[in-house]
Amino acid sequence: MSQSANEIAQSLAGAHKRLRSEIRKRVVGQDETLELMMLALLCGGHALLLGVPGVGKTLMASTMAKALHLDFRRVQFTPDLMPADITGAEVLEEDPATRTYSRRFLPGPVFTNFLLADEINRTPPKTQAALLQAMQEKQISIGRETYSLQPPFVVLATQNPIEMEGTYPLPEAQLDRFLFCIRVGYPTEDEEMSIVRETTAQEHGEILPVMTPEEIVSLQALVRGVPVSDEVVRHAVRLVGATRPNTPAAVREVTDYLEVGASPRASQTLILAAKARALMAGRVHVD
Repeated sequence: MSQSANEIAQSLAGAHKRLRSEIRKRVVGQDETLELMMLALLCGGHALLLGVPGVGKTLMASTMAKALHLDFRRVQFTPDLMPADITGAEVLEEDPATRTYSRRFLPGPVFTNFLLADEINRTPPKTQAALLQAMQEKQISIGRETYSLQPPFVVLATQNPIEMEGTYPLPEAQLDRFLFCIRVGYPTEDEEMSIVRETTAQEHGEILPVMTPEEIVSLQALVRGVPVSDEVVRHAVRLVGATRPNTPAAVREVTDYLEVGASPRASQTLILAAKARALMAGRVHVD
């Protein structure tokens, strides 16, 4: 890659440090979760967060969006949520002068940069599918019209693992659309003490943006241009192949305990994430 790419990589590494510094104004711990969220954004993908209520999933998403100067929307998924509540809908509008009607599109909350889909498994599959189409195609079809989503576009969906009544678990094919499945755990004792102190004291300082949406789009393109050797690609493919039962590459435990292995999309994810992580570390190659 060019010298300018090296400079951009170093700049990204510095911006990543500043981003973590800004997020720490509101979020204590969860460093690995935040890094995976940033990796998903740089890869142009989406992430599914698994964690009990109260561990900071919404706070992390909203704080990161603010630090990246991205438009942020949150949708609480419920059993009565309709696809139009996410995507938007066409309405008939009357012209008072001519007394004629015309169609006008009212965009839904999916028309944003950073969408938090809270408790995605609480809404029926039809509504889930409306969001997943936007995730996959980065566009929405309403009637005969297709509306593109403005980049960057990232979805963070959450699931509560302890409440299963009245839920609609995502099928494997839909789960495969997420770049990462991130388990958000409890804080350590010291982290929880810091959380209690900080949230019961005075308000923190304002979150300052460290990056712009345009810069993020440029970085997403740069990620795909990071060179990767055949050896690294082969290693990723073999790792994924080892998860597929009843294949020559599968280990015994996989064949005994797994029904379905990872798809080729997992190999793509490993390589994309490795490229993004290299840039975040200030490198323009994957070790």
